[in-house]
Amino acid sequence: MAKDKVKTVYVCSNCGETSLRWMGRCPSCGEWNTMTEDVVVTSSSSKTRLKANGGISSSGYAIEAKRLKEISSTEEKSRIVTGIGELDRVLGGGIVVGSVVLLGGEPGAGKSTLLLQLCGAISEQLQVLYITGEESVRQIKLRATRLEVNESNILLAAETDIIAICDLIQEIKPSLVVIDSIQTMHCDEISSSAGSVSQVKECSTRLLNVAKSLEIPTFIVGHVNKDGAIAGPKVMEHIVDTVLYFEGDKTLPYRVLRAAKNRYGSTNEIGMFDMDSKGLKEIENPSKLLLAGRPLGVSGNCVACTMEGTRPILSEVQALAAKSGFATPRRTAAGFDYNRLNLLLAVLEKRAGYFLGNLDVYLNIVGGLQLDETACDLAACLAIVSALMDKPLGDRTIAIGEVGLGGEIRNVSHLETRLREAQRIGFTKAIIPQHGLAQIDTNEFKELKLVGVNYIRQAVQAIG
Repeated sequence: MAKDKVKTVYVCSNCGETSLRWMGRCPSCGEWNTMTEDVVVTSSSSKTRLKANGGISSSGYAIEAKRLKEISSTEEKSRIVTGIGELDRVLGGGIVVGSVVLLGGEPGAGKSTLLLQLCGAISEQLQVLYITGEESVRQIKLRATRLEVNESNILLAAETDIIAICDLIQEIKPSLVVIDSIQTMHCDEISSSAGSVSQVKECSTRLLNVAKSLEIPTFIVGHVNKDGAIAGPKVMEHIVDTVLYFEGDKTLPYRVLRAAKNRYGSTNEIGMFDMDSKGLKEIENPSKLLLAGRPLGVSGNCVACTMEGTRPILSEVQALAAKSGFATPRRTAAGFDYNRLNLLLAVLEKRAGYFLGNLDVYLNIVGGLQLDETACDLAACLAIVSALMDKPLGDRTIAIGEVGLGGEIRNVSHLETRLREAQRIGFTKAIIPQHGLAQIDTNEFKELKLVGVNYIRQAVQAIG
């Protein structure tokens, strides 16, 4: 009997490129120090079969193809609504039957808590199978009791053998499967240890095949590396249908759920949660929560509005300008792009006449949000000017607009949606681009004083 052949290869953890020798830089994606050693076992007893027409087939079954027009879209099942509104928003309206969702996040962010609450939310109507490879079933029981989830229709199993797990799924045929986590799973047909590139790739592929063949939605937890990306081969993110990231500082109670990939919905939506002793609670009004406790009558504060998909979120921008004790002043930005901050400081100095060359400038976005949208430029500039002049902007003033290199204030998208949110929260004054003011219906904003500006100088004068 022929023996299996064992060989050592080097696999790129970023793109999955394989090489027979180690290289410092991957020839495919160009990343450095991503080639990891892996052991591959190839069976020499595998044989190819000849079809009747002379073709070669490596499997023993025939493939059937259907015409696209013969496939009816009405046969598709509807989405599974979880009842957790923030999760349904990010997924695009619910869980698509047969989809595979990869959930990543920092340790302690609340991935297992979110999935256990998800199981409890849909277990009232559907059967759920929860596979844990990191904890025992008793530990899951303790967490479920603390979270007060419905336990009547949740099946638990502590197992790491992917073949046994797939057999269990095919036997039970639950309505939802949760795998926690993929780095702890292993396949006996591969000799490498659990968590290696080949093990993660093989286990993900087997779970994908079971989920698609039985149309069972599957949630897979993935660990992240020091850069925040999901650990393991990049091909794992390519084969799944949805990639979710659970973000949030462990020192803060707020958690943000983002979609990096979604075949069945938008990737612009976010879900916000509040972590407490009873688990994760939905934040239905994040603007009101992020602005709670905002200091009143203090200089260096301005409110900006960013769009997260279809949801407008108001966030506080804080700035501080102080005399520098070094030859080169410091520039620090938290929640705001550092290079964008330097650009705005140059515009303020050149176009508005504010000298900042000998001052340390600090910019902070309260609440842990990341304001990547250029519509927050005007709010950042006004906060810096307010800190420099030590003059408050006004507690009920919001600024919306993009700042160009010429000092001009450019229009932004979804201006009416942002203004409606500001008016609903209780703001009375909005500094917006003059071009955008001419395109909206001002009769909708009777409680909001709209001030249109063309240049950054006019915006500074508008704050009075």
